[in-house]
Order: sequence, then C-alpha cells, then structure tokens
Amino acid sequence: MSPSTRFERIPFRIHPRIFAALGADLVTNDVVAAIELVKNSYDAFSENVWIRFNFADDGSGIIEIEDDGLGMSRDVIHDVWCIVATPFKEDNPLIRSGKEVRRVVGQKGLGRLSAARLGNKLQIITKAPKSNCLELEVDWTDLAKGDDISSSYVNIREYSGDSPFAKSGTLLKIYDLNSSWDEDKIQDLEENLGRLISPFSQVGDFNIFLSLPGESESEKLRIEPPEFLNKPKYSISGKVDNKGNIIGNYRFAPITDGKVRTKKLSYSWYGVYENSQNRAALDEERAHCGPFSFEIRAWDIDTEGTEEISDTFDIEKNLIRKAIRTHKGISVYRDGVLVLPKSESSRDWLGLDLRRVSRIGTRLSTSQVVGYVSISAESNPKLKDTSDREHLASNQAVIEFEEILHSIVELLENERKEDKAKPGREKPLADLFGGLSADNLVAEISALADEGADVSDAMPVLRAFSANLDTARKSIQERFVYYSRLATIGTIAQMLVHEIRNRTIAFGGLLGFVKDRFGPINDTEFEKEYQYARNAVDALERLADTFAPLASRAFRRRLRNTILEERIRECLGLLGGEIKSKGIRVSVPDSETRVAVDPGELDSILLNLLTNACYWLNEVPKDARRIKFTLETDDGKKRVFVLVSDTGPGVDEEDLEKIFWPGVTKKPGGIGMGLTVASELVAEYGGRMGVDRSVKKGASFVFDLPLRE
Repeated sequence: MSPSTRFERIPFRIHPRIFAALGADLVTNDVVAAIELVKNSYDAFSENVWIRFNFADDGSGIIEIEDDGLGMSRDVIHDVWCIVATPFKEDNPLIRSGKEVRRVVGQKGLGRLSAARLGNKLQIITKAPKSNCLELEVDWTDLAKGDDISSSYVNIREYSGDSPFAKSGTLLKIYDLNSSWDEDKIQDLEENLGRLISPFSQVGDFNIFLSLPGESESEKLRIEPPEFLNKPKYSISGKVDNKGNIIGNYRFAPITDGKVRTKKLSYSWYGVYENSQNRAALDEERAHCGPFSFEIRAWDIDTEGTEEISDTFDIEKNLIRKAIRTHKGISVYRDGVLVLPKSESSRDWLGLDLRRVSRIGTRLSTSQVVGYVSISAESNPKLKDTSDREHLASNQAVIEFEEILHSIVELLENERKEDKAKPGREKPLADLFGGLSADNLVAEISALADEGADVSDAMPVLRAFSANLDTARKSIQERFVYYSRLATIGTIAQMLVHEIRNRTIAFGGLLGFVKDRFGPINDTEFEKEYQYARNAVDALERLADTFAPLASRAFRRRLRNTILEERIRECLGLLGGEIKSKGIRVSVPDSETRVAVDPGELDSILLNLLTNACYWLNEVPKDARRIKFTLETDDGKKRVFVLVSDTGPGVDEEDLEKIFWPGVTKKPGGIGMGLTVASELVAEYGGRMGVDRSVKKGASFVFDLPLRE
C-alpha cells in the first residue's frame, strides 16, 4: 500500500512550565524581576509604588508590590494579562490618565515571567476606575503540572474584603519565594531602583518606597539619592536643538564657603563638527539625532573633596564615593525611564575614562560625574537600543549624539578647570620666579639683627619666606605641566624641516632637470603646470623656514626680521581653505612694516589669533564673518601696534584676563595654550598682548612688536 501524500495537521502546543522556564532564562536575576514589576506599575500610570518584604519566623517570605495606578478591569485581565506574549504594549505605546500621557516602558510578558521567577504563587488584587475590586490567584507549580497551556487557567473573583485602594490600583503578593533575599540583595535592589526614574521627572510624578524586612509601614524608605547628589559642586544643564546646537548653563557652587558662579554657554553644531576626530561620519551642516535635554553634575572626589562633602552633609566619607558610584556616568532616559547603562559593565558607554588618559589632571572620569540625558521616542527615533539593551545601535544619529555629549562634558571641564585655578596662576612666566628671591628675607633679617632681636623673632619671617617659596614652587610646577606638553614641538619641528628640505631639494633638482632637458618650453599648458610645481616647492621651502627657528636650539632671537604684512598674508594663505569655506572676509593693510621679529615666531603669534578667530566665527551667520588687521606705529617710530579684530561672539567680561592663563580654553578638546604661547612670545620682544575692551562687538586682540631700526 503506497504512503499517503496528504499532509497531516499537527497543532503547536505550549507546555505550562513555559512561565517558569522563560522567567529563569529571560529575566536576568531577582533584582531585575522586581524592577520589571515596578515598571509595570509605571505603565499603569501610578504616582506611588510600595515594595514590601515580609518574612515569617519559619523563614517563609512574601514580596508585595502595590501601586495606585489605573488597575485592571475584567476585560483587561481576560484580553491582555492572560494572553502570553501579547502585542498590547506595542500596539498601545502611550497610556493616558486625564490630560497626562506616558509612554509604556515594560517589555511584553516580562511582568508575568518576573512574578514566576520570584515565587511559585501569585495573588493579585486590582481595581480599575469605576470597576469592582478583583482578586486573581496563580500557582505556577500547579500550572507546570498540566499537559498543555490551553488547559491552564487563572482563578478570578470579586474581592471579598475592603478595597485597599482609594480609587484604583494593583497589589501583587508573591509567595513561596524561589530564593532568599539577604541584606546585600535588597541593597542591590535599592540602588538600582534609585536609577530607574529620571531626575528630569517632576517631583511626585513617580515615587518608589521600600519597606525592609522587620520594619513597619511608618519606617518605609523613599528611594531617592543622598542630598549632596542634588547639590553638585560643578554642573552644566541645558538643551540641544534639532540641529545639534548646544545651549546650556554652567554652575559652580562651592560645597562650603565661596561665591556661586553661573554662566550661560552656547556651542554650535559646527563647533562640535570641527572638534570631532570622526568628521567623516558626521554631517557638516547639522546633526540628525534630534533635540534632547541634559544635566551633568560633577564633584572633586580626592581626599580634600570627600572631606568637604562629608563635613557639610554629615555623611561618612566611604558612602560618598559609593553614592556617586551607584549613579555614576551619563545615563540616558527615554520618555522618563532609563535606557542605558543597564549594567555595571556599560557605565562608561560614552568612553569618558578612555579619553581622560591624555589629560588626567583636567578631564573628568566616569566616577566623578552623574549625568542625565532625556530623549524621547518621538523626537529621537534614530537613537535605538541594541538587542542586548546595553548600548545604542551604531548609526550616524548615534555617533552625532555621542559627539555632542563629549562636547558638553568638555564645556563642563573647561569651566571647572577655571574654578579650580589657584590664585597667582595668571602671572606671566617671568613673574613666577619673583617668589624665589632672597632679597626681602636678607633685608628683614638684617633689620631684626640691627634691632637686637633674637632667633625667636626671626622665626616668623623664615616661616613666611618658606611659605612663599612653597607657593612659587607649586606655581612653577603647575606651569611646567602645561609647557611640558610643548616639549616635543622642537623634535617635531626638526623632523618636519629635515623631511621637507630633503624632498624640496629632490623636487627642485627634478624641476631643474626638466627645465634644462626640455627648455625652452613653448607649450603654454606645460609652462603653466611647471610653474604650479615650482610654486609648490617654493611654498614648502618657506614652510621649512617658518619651522626652522623652533627646530634649532642655537636659535637667537632678533637676528632675523621680516615684513609684518607679508607674514599676515602667508598665514592667511595657510588657512585659505578654511577661510574660503566659511565665507570669511579678511582685510589687511597695503603697507609694508618691517619688524625685528623672527618670521617663525611671528607666524606662531598670528596663526594662534587667526585660528581662534576662524573657529569662533562659526558662531555667527556666514554673511557676518570678518577679520580685520589694523596697524599703528608709536610716536617714536620704535614699535608697531597690531589690532586683530573679528566679528565673532567676542570674549566674556569675566574672561578678559583669564584667557591668557595656561590651560584656560573655551574650546571643547583644547588644551588652552595658544594664547599663552602667543602672549609670551610677544613679551619676549618687550611687548604685551591684551584684549581691546573698547570694541563692543566681536573679539579684538592687540599686541606690539619692535620695528627694525
């Protein structure tokens, strides 16, 4: 007999133990399971959630999770709760209560799986508005004994007791727990609950309370961060618009005594783009990640910093770092609920610690910051999670999002560095050694000797002198840290000069051979290309001449001189591509002013000012970008005053002097040495660099140089 060719239909069947099996596999641990149930309370539009641990003398325990949300009606229980892997939350991503709207955050089915993971028995008491109070009972162990989920049932009835809810809500009681909850596990839950809801949420919008084993209801703990986390020493907050422009406010609030300093900050997307090491992945015109809000708080957590916090807020020093560690890093919240980081391994998802390696003294580590970024599914649709929920999926919008956050952190670091600056750091380099003079000490000791004083009278003078020496030593050491970064410039310059000149000699020889071999050249096009090549070689040779002074240890200042206007035009030529692309109009006098300044050092001064001007002109409309050079000689015809003006955002009043300090910069990613080097080069020629305060718009720097006699 031939086999039948007709298909037989065999139905899929699901064993009831799926709840326990999937609960163990999909829900990472008991703490995550409890948090998923709290998320369900949030989705039910609760204002308050109470988590209670009740343990009997025999060791048995009950976990209760109660909320004052919308509760469940019989229809919702039948059509949603009792359907495994229901798409209800996907189909209904928003939940409404009156005029208020929330976006749901729980994952489909994980509430039931989480309850099954925590314990074998579940009792639910729930009441929806204008509905009767209902009671459900589920025994996951009994369900698992069945053959097919189609024969599994939830027991439901009207609740016989008084409703525990004022209007509506849900109470979960989980019995016959699958594992014990010790002190460490409950503390882990407390810490993770503290990170669950964004600080951007309105106070009272969603509150979580935790009652520990053996404690009464009156002793319940409200989940909230320590007081000092809400009073940071340094902070930056604000918004990023839909093009990627940053508008924020910086605040410095000393922990003990001191004046609070606030400052408005703005930083364009183009500035983010210019500062990025990953420009190829970015759009020069705008960001595509969507608008978002941010707040980043930071503290000093060295010995002095933690002692200051401990004394002010009456908190043990070991708990300070622990509290920051609980919330550390920059957390992203979508529609009010944590997106990432989800685990300890991804706390530094933005890579703050890696970028800190290059500048340990000024950059913030993950363990020093608590940051909050608020995005939404509607405004930031391209910022999607990876499947493991530990990162954002890599795409252009995410790369731009991360670049903007790096710039925000760097803006905070720049301002923090300014507030941490020590008194006297603004002194010119030569003045730093004033404290090392013994002249005053000798004079005072001599005066005391003449007056017949003894050793005890001289001791205060010696102590004061010792203190001055220590202050000078620290200032010199601090300045040396910055200058040590420039120590390799001479080596780099030597290499550049050597390589350039080796090649220009070869290129020049080749062009000479071409001229001799094929000359005279009557082909116009060939002559044109030849001249281009000749000009390129000449430009390289001039570049080598510019670097030569920096490469030579035997270089002696003022043995060379140059025409100022020629050097200005040469520097403008080096920046020609940037100036053209940004539409910057430049004005240079037609005069010829010969100065007794080495051309290499003059270029260093001019290029620092020009690159700063080009950078900040990004902050103004393209048709308003101008740079102007103005030259004036003094009455004695011995010095020329150079005024370099731009139409950018200008220099804040409070920064007029500080911008010449080493390490002070408003550029995210900058090291703050450009104006320091430029001003001290001017000082070496007997001049002074400053900001022209009479100019009301833009920035104008003025400096003077010696004329050639």
